[in-house]
Amino acid sequence: MKVEGRALRGIVLLLVFGGIVLPILAGFWQTARAAFGVMPALGDRTASLAPWYTLFALPGFATSLRLTLVTGFGATALALILATGFCAAVHGRIGPQAAARMLSPYLATPHAAMAIGLSFLIAPSGWVVRLLSPWLTSWRVPPEAITVGDRWGLALILGLLVKEVPFLLLVILSALGQIPVRRHLAQGRALGYGRGIVWIKVIMPQVYPLIRLPIYVVLAFTLSVVDVSIILGPSNPPTLSVAVLRWFSSPDVNRMMPAAAAALLQAGIVLAGIALWWAGERTVIRLGHWWIGRGGRGLSAEPGLWMASALVAGLMALGALALVVLLIWSWAWRWSFPEALPQSWSARNWIDPSGSWYRALAATVEIGLATTGISLALAVAWLEGEQRVGGGRLRWATGLIYLPLLVPQIGFLYGLNVVFLEAGLGGSMAAVIWAQTLFVFPYVMITLSDPWRALDRRLVAAAASLGATPLGRLVRVKLPILMRPILTTAAVGFAVSVAQYLPTLFMGAGRIATLTTEAVTLSSGSDRRIVGVYAILQSALPFAAYGAAILLPSILQHNRRALTGGFS
Repeated sequence: MKVEGRALRGIVLLLVFGGIVLPILAGFWQTARAAFGVMPALGDRTASLAPWYTLFALPGFATSLRLTLVTGFGATALALILATGFCAAVHGRIGPQAAARMLSPYLATPHAAMAIGLSFLIAPSGWVVRLLSPWLTSWRVPPEAITVGDRWGLALILGLLVKEVPFLLLVILSALGQIPVRRHLAQGRALGYGRGIVWIKVIMPQVYPLIRLPIYVVLAFTLSVVDVSIILGPSNPPTLSVAVLRWFSSPDVNRMMPAAAAALLQAGIVLAGIALWWAGERTVIRLGHWWIGRGGRGLSAEPGLWMASALVAGLMALGALALVVLLIWSWAWRWSFPEALPQSWSARNWIDPSGSWYRALAATVEIGLATTGISLALAVAWLEGEQRVGGGRLRWATGLIYLPLLVPQIGFLYGLNVVFLEAGLGGSMAAVIWAQTLFVFPYVMITLSDPWRALDRRLVAAAASLGATPLGRLVRVKLPILMRPILTTAAVGFAVSVAQYLPTLFMGAGRIATLTTEAVTLSSGSDRRIVGVYAILQSALPFAAYGAAILLPSILQHNRRALTGGFS
């Protein structure tokens, strides 16, 4: 049994290392070569620092760097503060299951679709202004204001908060289930401390170590996000990640090596950002020890908690309105400013004579099913091998799972594209599926791990005592019992695949269009009605996947009971 488990785990580790880790390392290697002047395709074979000098001299580079740092750290810090305050204020008033149901629409909606909806909502001619005009604002024409793409990156931070706050809420709520929150609150209140101070001094110091890695993932994402930055961020100059993409896409081949240098710098910024955040944690710990040691019950934190709750409620309202306005625009025909609703409706927006969104939809579904299937098979094999060995999880191997989530995509996808081109895979569906699997597998593995490890082993032992083989125990016991979490995991993987922008853009080489790549491309100045159609389709696919994950287990169980009743 253990020998079989070690063999299975070894095979899966080899597959994960060869299929995920090595491509990332190879991509970084190719990017680093180009960043230091080695690009044989252009006849440059001598290493130099010329690409870096060119990069630092490019107009707007310093502004792009500043925008990246401000929006990345600002969005992460604000998301953590708001999520913590909301959990502290509503804990015990909203159950975990109700919270999960409330957050699921925000988690399922792709970043690009939510960003497009927000741009339709907060633009000078957006729905918010239309709802307030002219009766409150007296505006008959859109105001001359920059609310989307502002040079401070405020709209970008807002868009990131709408997506990252629900994610951190779910992470914190999950971590709270591992500590006795009610007991700590009762003890703290008995000693005269307010609810907020108990959360700051007692509860969060226990929760934070449990959520540190997801926070690092959020920080890495916000420092390197591309699609949301294209839609909501400033455009001239943009954030560094968008600038890198533009330089890579430039027809001027002389921009390739400075772009590679910028991509490598982007990876360095993420690593340095995580290190800086870690150093900030150490500082906060020292200050916290000093604060607790000096005694005193401190000021009341309740007003801050309720303010955080109000802001979170506002963010969720914006997210819900963003989805509603997408739906309205997809069915609108004539909608002139400042009318609150369209004057005429039509289904003609959904009629596509060229069949472009049909093809994008088909490609999105095909890639999503393939990447989810591959990732789910790897995750099941990994967890099964782990249980057969019986030695528990390998920490260093678990670190491989999080690697794709902690490194910026723009940092290695160019190099990986070079590797795929040399292997004859460039611009193919296989290359896109492989590249997306790098990012789908970690989410699948993380989602399935806890339910799989929580399965009562006595059921497996009982099956073994009846003579079931390891494969039989897997197929006849584990998979049927874990059908619901497996389908939920598949829905998560499919949703992650649908949202992928850069892997499809780089590896598809413009030949493979998905709903996400088309929606982001059309968002910069195209007809809002057509953009609304793509964004709604992009949002509908994850919802359909989650709906199937909820309904299928009930249907299968009902059919099994009907079949059993028929034979009885």
